[in-house]
Amino acid sequence: MKNAIRFFTKSKKGNTKKLADAVSEATGLEALDVSADLAENVDTLILINAMYAANIDKEVKEFLARNKEKIGQVVNMNTAASGASTWKAVSKVTDELGIALSEKEFHCAASWIFINKGLPSDEDFTRAKEFARSITGT
Repeated sequence: MKNAIRFFTKSKKGNTKKLADAVSEATGLEALDVSADLAENVDTLILINAMYAANIDKEVKEFLARNKEKIGQVVNMNTAASGASTWKAVSKVTDELGIALSEKEFHCAASWIFINKGLPSDEDFTRAKEFARSITGT
């Protein structure tokens, strides 16, 4: 089974990047920014992203559109200071593109300015690693 990790963040705090790094460490897969297209077909794409202005970023949407023929299914992982999951926003895009989206998702709160200070926590990263291992079978 082929798996890949792509992430997108524009935050200077880097919570989404930290999540991508934790998932990479747990699975042995390289976590690349969405600017890196898939080199080959994958059964599962772990998409790590965050909520920006109540939506996912256009770069995530463009990545999915460019790579739709190479993706078997997307598994969504995300962080958000608002507490809102990106699953519905990702679902809207994957539905439009004809990409399967797993019902399984990992979501955790993240800090931003004075909101959710100290999050994601070490426990959040541990749970993210366990979730990613369950998805990839590693």
